[in-house]
Amino acid sequence: MNVKTHDPWTWQQGFGFSHGVEYETPRRLIEVSGQCATGPDGAPQGAGDMRRQIEVAIANIEAVLRQAGMGLQNVVRIRVFATDIGLVLANWDAVVGRLNAAGSRPASTLLGISSLFSPELMVEIEAMAAE
Repeated sequence: MNVKTHDPWTWQQGFGFSHGVEYETPRRLIEVSGQCATGPDGAPQGAGDMRRQIEVAIANIEAVLRQAGMGLQNVVRIRVFATDIGLVLANWDAVVGRLNAAGSRPASTLLGISSLFSPELMVEIEAMAAE
């Protein structure tokens, strides 16, 4: 798939995302539901550890994409919902690190929220992937 980024500024480079991502006539689009730090049984993982929760959420996104025959390189958009934006920003490399390493610089949004479905969870990440 041919992907072109649109970045009229440069400040976002250090954060590993793009302001705009253009893809021409994708063959497939996958919307990945918000993924949290949950194990295969749905039980929360990494209570109190934002970095661990981000890593598990990204791994869960990758598992969904893998089942669909895609990978992190196909991610064009993420939305991060967090109960503590400061902790997410302190661990931002965990959010975009694996995506950037796979060749993805997705458009992104970071939102502060009061809670998730379980009190142990601090972050939820949605993704959209295209090929």
